[in-house]
Amino acid sequence: MEETVEDPPTSAVLLDHCHFSQVIFNSVEKFYVPGGDVTCYYTLTQHFIPRRKDWIGIFRVGWKTTREYYTFMWVTLPVDLNTESAKQQEVQFKAYYLPKDDEYYQFCYVDQDGVVRGASIPFQFRPENEEDILVVTTQGEVEEIEQHNKELRKENQELKDSCVSLQQQNSDMQAELHKKEEELETLKGTNKELEQQLKAQKDRWENELLQLKEQNQKMSSENEKMGVRVDQLQAQLSTQEKEMEKLVQGDQDKTEQLKHLRKENSQLLLTLAQQREHQKKLEQTVEEMKQEEASAKKKQQQLTDENSGLSETLNENKIVCNVLQREKERLERENDLLKRENSRLLSYMGLDFDSLPYQAPTSDQGGAGQNPGLVYGNPYSGIQESSAPGLLAIKRCPTCKSDFADDIFDHTLEQQRMQTLCLNCPICDKSFPATEKQIFEDHVFCHTL
Repeated sequence: MEETVEDPPTSAVLLDHCHFSQVIFNSVEKFYVPGGDVTCYYTLTQHFIPRRKDWIGIFRVGWKTTREYYTFMWVTLPVDLNTESAKQQEVQFKAYYLPKDDEYYQFCYVDQDGVVRGASIPFQFRPENEEDILVVTTQGEVEEIEQHNKELRKENQELKDSCVSLQQQNSDMQAELHKKEEELETLKGTNKELEQQLKAQKDRWENELLQLKEQNQKMSSENEKMGVRVDQLQAQLSTQEKEMEKLVQGDQDKTEQLKHLRKENSQLLLTLAQQREHQKKLEQTVEEMKQEEASAKKKQQQLTDENSGLSETLNENKIVCNVLQREKERLERENDLLKRENSRLLSYMGLDFDSLPYQAPTSDQGGAGQNPGLVYGNPYSGIQESSAPGLLAIKRCPTCKSDFADDIFDHTLEQQRMQTLCLNCPICDKSFPATEKQIFEDHVFCHTL
C-alpha cells in the first residue's frame, strides 16, 4: 500500500457500524485500465457536512476496517454547500499509486473520525480486451452481491429512520431550550426585583442612620447650651460668694445680705427644679435611645456594632444619672445648710455685738491640731471663746481683724475647706474644683454622647 504526505485518520470500526449512504459514488466503471489516472466521482447527501480531514480510499473487497486501505486522496472542501455544484465532487488517483493486480476493489469515503460514510460498487484494474466483454460470475458471487445490496438497502432504511428520530429529538431539544430560556428570563426578572427591593431597603437603612446622626448632633447642641448655662451659673456663684463676703464684713449690711440670701435660696431652688427637669429629660432620652436601639436591631442585623455602642452609651447615661442623683442629694443637703444658716442669721439680727466681751489671745495653743478637718491648720486659732455663759463665742480673723460669731466663722471655714476639695471624672480622671459641680456633671454627660 502507498501513502501520500501523511497517514489519514482511521479506526478499528467494523462494517456493521458504518454509514454507506451519506456519500454516493457515481459513474464507477466495472474495470479501469492499468497505467492511467482514475477519476472518482461522488455526491454528498443533504445531511452530510464534509470536514477538512475527510479522505477517499481504495479498498480491496472484503476489508474489515478503514486501516486496510490500499491508497487514498484527501477530499476538497466545497466553498458553498448550499449549491448543487458543491454536492458533486471528484478526486483523481494517480496511476503510480493504483493497484497492479486484478483483484476487486471499491472506493470508500472516510471522515476525519475514521468512519466510512459511503462505498462504491466493486471494480478491477485490468486491460480492456474482447474476451472481457462478457463477465462470467459464479452463482455464489451473485448471491453474495445480492445479499450485500440487501444489507445496503436495509442500512439505508435504518439511516432514514435514525434521521427522522434525530430530527424529532432535535425538535424536542429546541422546545426544551426555549422553555429553559423562558425560565431564565423569569429568573432574571425575579433577580432584578429582589435587587430593587434590596436597594430600597438599603436606602431606608441609610435614611434611618442619617436621622440618628441628626439626633446626635441635636444632643451635642443641647450639650453646648448646657455649657453656656453652666458658665452663667458659675458667674452667679461668684456673685453669691462676693455677696457672702459683704455680708460678713459689716453689721449694717446684714438685712440687705439676708434679702440677697433669700433671693439666692430661691434661685437655688429654681436651679434644683431645673436639674430635676433635666434629669427627667435625660431619663426620657435614655428611654428613646432604648426604643431606637430595639428598632435598629429589628431592621438590620448589620447595625450590631452601633447597637453595642448605644448600649455602652446607655450604661454611661446610667452612670451620669447616678452622678446627677448624688448631686441632687448634695444640693438638698446644701439647701438644708442654707436654711439653717438663714435661721442663724435671723437669730443674730436681734443681738448687739458691740456689748459682747472679747478675750485677747494669750498663746498659740491649739494650732492646726484643734481642727482636724483643716489641711493647714486653723488660721483663727488665736481667737478664744468668751468665758461668759449663755453668750455666743466671738472669733477674730487674723488677716483682716474682723470679728465673727462662732457659727458664722465655722461656716466660712467650711466654705474654704470645700474650695480645696476636687471632683474627679470617673472616665477620664479630669479634676474639677468642688465649686464647679455643674461643669463636672456636664463634663461627665459629654462622655455619653
